[in-house]
Amino acid sequence: MFNWTYALKVFPLLAQAAVVAVEAAVAGFLLALVLGLAFALARRSSWRIIAWPVTVFISFVRSTPLLVQLYFLYFVLPEYGIALSALTTGIFALGVHYACYTAEVYRAGLESIGKGQWDAAVSLNLSRWNAYRYVIIPQALPPIVAPLGNYLIAMFKETPLLSAITVMELMMTAKIIGSESFRYLEPITIIGVLFLAMSVISAMIIRAIEARIGKRGLQAYVIAR
Repeated sequence: MFNWTYALKVFPLLAQAAVVAVEAAVAGFLLALVLGLAFALARRSSWRIIAWPVTVFISFVRSTPLLVQLYFLYFVLPEYGIALSALTTGIFALGVHYACYTAEVYRAGLESIGKGQWDAAVSLNLSRWNAYRYVIIPQALPPIVAPLGNYLIAMFKETPLLSAITVMELMMTAKIIGSESFRYLEPITIIGVLFLAMSVISAMIIRAIEARIGKRGLQAYVIAR
């Protein structure tokens, strides 16, 4: 039977672990957003010496499990003098892993912009960077906000993998609590509820951002026209 008294007793520990999960997911997502855009622009480069290595790297990362990448970064790199804390390793692994997925989202958004918009930017004597900044990216953002947001929610659900490299996130904390008291029902139920709450809140934030960016993207489109 679910023991509410015991649940209330262990809740503070799990809430503290939830903060770690949120920190890892949000920091990893911000890294994925920046790296993903860089990867997408690199893949669109006319210089093959830039585009090809990035394409191969994205294919490699997307084809290997996140858990293997976590193990490689945390257990193998120290042998070569690169030692990061468990949480930093987790954030970096999440960021790079999901950057390879967000890069595809960015690429799809950029390629959805018509050639006429590029011609308009050239006719205004904009450099390639300014064309991306003022014309292409503002129009490409609205349709890609929702797919990017889905990856944020997915990243939240991947944070239990960080327990494999000793990050004290929700799953590891629940396992420790359960092993000490031999009661798993309450901690596992609570982390399920916490993940649900984080996913719902994330979805609400994404919808708000989508509505805000959608208006700006429409304004940019009207100006570019």
